[in-house]
Amino acid sequence: MALARVVSFEGVSSDRMAEMAQEMEEGGPPEGMPPAEVMILHDPGAERALAVIVFEHEDDYRKGDEILDAMPAAGTPGRRTSIAKYEVAVRRRT
Repeated sequence: MALARVVSFEGVSSDRMAEMAQEMEEGGPPEGMPPAEVMILHDPGAERALAVIVFEHEDDYRKGDEILDAMPAAGTPGRRTSIAKYEVAVRRRT
């Protein structure tokens, strides 16, 4: 079963979100990062963001979580306020 790492951030300006999007487009994933689907949601008015990273297997989740937890604060969109693990119950594109 796929697992999602959902991280919330505060203090995420539109400028910082644009920088992050460009960095993600131009660069690759962190070294050793297992394959994952990444979605970043941004509420510019409230300067909040959610990062949803979906891993296909528990081992991939564990390794990805370890790598992402070790990232310096400069590599995040804002101040991290929470991290949660979810099972992906439904996943569909229409």
